[in-house]
Amino acid sequence: MLNWLSLSRTRDGGPAEGRSGGAGEAVELALLAGIRRGRRAEFDALYRLYHPRLWRFLVHMLRQGEQVEEALNDTMLVVWQRADSFDGRSKLSTWVFGIAYRKALKALSRLDLPVGADDIDEPADPGPGPEQQLGLAQLRGRLAAALAELSPEHRAVVELCYFHDMAYGEIADVVGCPPETVKTRMFYARRRLRLLLDDLAAPAQGESS
Repeated sequence: MLNWLSLSRTRDGGPAEGRSGGAGEAVELALLAGIRRGRRAEFDALYRLYHPRLWRFLVHMLRQGEQVEEALNDTMLVVWQRADSFDGRSKLSTWVFGIAYRKALKALSRLDLPVGADDIDEPADPGPGPEQQLGLAQLRGRLAAALAELSPEHRAVVELCYFHDMAYGEIADVVGCPPETVKTRMFYARRRLRLLLDDLAAPAQGESS
């Protein structure tokens, strides 16, 4: 079983503490202040900061490169055009991911995306040797296939919790529901993922025996 399904939890049910916060948030807020004054350089800097994070999130939501890039650019366009609407009651990242989540749901409502479709080019990890790379690639493939089987709502909470290190309260702000609903979605998502990953691992184990 993948170890990220059993990460240590805080009392609010979110991921264990270890988020950077602080200085990084201050930098982002300073960039947003520049964006509010119409400064393109600050927007470009914020775009570069958020592009890899939003790409990872939207990849798991949409699974198709063209739609991912479109939703990502639409998200950042809202940031550029509506920077004044950020009121500081949440983290800036929570606000930005909330926009991205709504853009992803809107894209999914327009598209009939095949379950498990994957035309995204993931960067290869040059660190491990050939056998380890093969094992990691197979594991990533099984995880991607399992995530694709979840509903968009369940996929989003898993992605935000385990890959973006958000606590349940932050996730609730992103997806627009109470924290208790996030906890419920996570419970059912993790249970479903365990079943899917076990099913996906069984053929691979049979082939190697």
